[in-house]
Amino acid sequence: MAATTPPQVLYEHEGVFIHSSSEDSEDQGLLVSGFLRIIDKDGEAIVDYKPLEDAVDPTNMLCAGKDSSSVVEWTQCPPEKPHRTVDQQQSCETEWDMVNTISFRRKPYTNGEGGSNHMHERNKWAFSISAVDLKSITVSAEGWTHVTFHLKDDTALPTIHFHQGGSEGFMECLRKCVHLSKCPSDESLFFVSAFNKALSQSFENLLDDTNYGLVQKLKKDPYTTTLGGFSKVTNYIYDAFRGSDLEYRQRPPEEMADLLGEVIPGLEINQQEEPGFEVITRVDLGPRPVVRRREPLTVEGWLKYQDPEGRMRNVPDLKKNIFKGGLCHAARKEAWKFLLGFFPWESTYEERKVLQKRKTDEYFRMKLQWRSVSEEQERRNSKLRDYKSLIEKDVNRTDRNNKYYEGLDNPGLILLHDILMTYCMYDFDLGYVQGMSDLLSPILFVMESEVDAFWCFVSFMDQLHDNFEEQMQGMKTQLIQLSTLLRLLDLAFWNYLESQDSGYLYFCFRWLLIRFKRELHFPDVLRLWEVMWTGLPCQNFHLLVCCAILDSEKQKIMDRHYGFNEILKHINELSMKLDIEEILHKSESICLQIKNCKDIPPSVGEILGLTAAYDTQTAECGKPDSSHLTRALHRPEQAVSNGHRHLTETPRGVCTAAFIS
Repeated sequence: MAATTPPQVLYEHEGVFIHSSSEDSEDQGLLVSGFLRIIDKDGEAIVDYKPLEDAVDPTNMLCAGKDSSSVVEWTQCPPEKPHRTVDQQQSCETEWDMVNTISFRRKPYTNGEGGSNHMHERNKWAFSISAVDLKSITVSAEGWTHVTFHLKDDTALPTIHFHQGGSEGFMECLRKCVHLSKCPSDESLFFVSAFNKALSQSFENLLDDTNYGLVQKLKKDPYTTTLGGFSKVTNYIYDAFRGSDLEYRQRPPEEMADLLGEVIPGLEINQQEEPGFEVITRVDLGPRPVVRRREPLTVEGWLKYQDPEGRMRNVPDLKKNIFKGGLCHAARKEAWKFLLGFFPWESTYEERKVLQKRKTDEYFRMKLQWRSVSEEQERRNSKLRDYKSLIEKDVNRTDRNNKYYEGLDNPGLILLHDILMTYCMYDFDLGYVQGMSDLLSPILFVMESEVDAFWCFVSFMDQLHDNFEEQMQGMKTQLIQLSTLLRLLDLAFWNYLESQDSGYLYFCFRWLLIRFKRELHFPDVLRLWEVMWTGLPCQNFHLLVCCAILDSEKQKIMDRHYGFNEILKHINELSMKLDIEEILHKSESICLQIKNCKDIPPSVGEILGLTAAYDTQTAECGKPDSSHLTRALHRPEQAVSNGHRHLTETPRGVCTAAFIS
């Protein structure tokens, strides 16, 4: 017999009240306070309400403002006695007369019957229902937010009141368990329908939480969903958008792509009508040049580029060698610090020692910030709690098949956790988003140093920051740019994808989000990243890597007449089957093919950073002419496709203005 999974609390909130019915004279004026939970029990979402042991007498209670944790005592007192606050502090400001706790006086019972009567009353108000048994929910924000559940048998449960806030968190969690659709004629009414069970079963080994619907998971947490196996979709996927109600069952399959387009804000743009795009017709790009790659750069080869004081010389040629062959593993620990910008290329040994000391102090000051947070403080900081919880969850499943992170109580896992927590202090607004642990893991593996790994990770995140922001502007821009490049390289293939509602290349989402981290074997990830960090042979080289992979798969996709679902499934199943050297060969060849073409559309030139000031040889080795460099130094921003702009940096002594990666 299969073991059942222990129930998991998805949501919990105290201070949720039931106001007793005024029609019941016995309970009139009674407020029942309790806990509201959403529990995942064997894949079924349960909405559970349990009253506390003590009921509340509204004639003597602490009363919270609307959806607020600020609480004042509200007492019925004689007119001659002024109302006083709970905290007897001598404060000149009203804000200091507020407290963050709420307490309730025990309702008195007489004749020794209090215990049994009270237990009966608590059981009377408790309820526990499956979310799929809900027909609709009414949410009213008048005064305290209150919610009423209507069951499919047309009965209504007692209205619950959120005296201390938490209603938005409850609704957000519930949306992950069932589909909520707003009534067109009543904004306070939400119809409830269960996600299709067949879809859940098809995701059994793909997503972490099989009881959640794909679209709702994408809307609420696109990173978790895409990283967990978004592309591995079977033919059941269409059914996900057909709820139990007739209107959902009648949706045609063609709406699948439109609905999926809504989950990433803005990707429903019509590229050919959007300002800043030109219609790309078929362009003769000419043959693809044959390229040759080299052996990885050794430690001895690396040291040849250092002068006696430690400065790196002939950096453009050094970068070209790294681009052409990568680095041997022994050279990575030092070289990555330069490639990621932790160490300036022109710095000396002594300057790097001073920098290392300063950055070490800065790191541990930030680490101390979260390490010194007490449990009591953490209870009042929901954002920090959420970051910490998500980090702990992700760290425990990041690269556990790698010897550096395998086993229980692995020190590598502790370092992963600590660095990610410290990054939350470094950039608290962004904090932690799922996928960041994938980006940190290879860096820590190479650096074998907490401080060095942190600052290299910071530099990498500076490049990918837009990918993880809530609006996903970086992802939107890259998918549009990738679609533009693919139209130029193979219009017939792009037209085929468009005919299958795949023109926006959603299946490349994970590739772009974490730079192929889950598509390649671990050593190949290291090779690809160091090649991309050179900034050669063009800007946004990772988009050409995508094009190279798609170019290798296009014939199979078209010959087998793959549709939307089959394309998603096929692309996802390429994971761990890709040949990194073949990909790099083809990506570089595609880049040179585009550079050799005289009729490159302006949008493509902007995406790849190709301008009239560069000839093919100059752009390939990363050495722009002096006139262009002068213009770049006086122009801090460089426009890219669709009006989006990216900050470009030009470190001293390095000509990198045109090679943003």
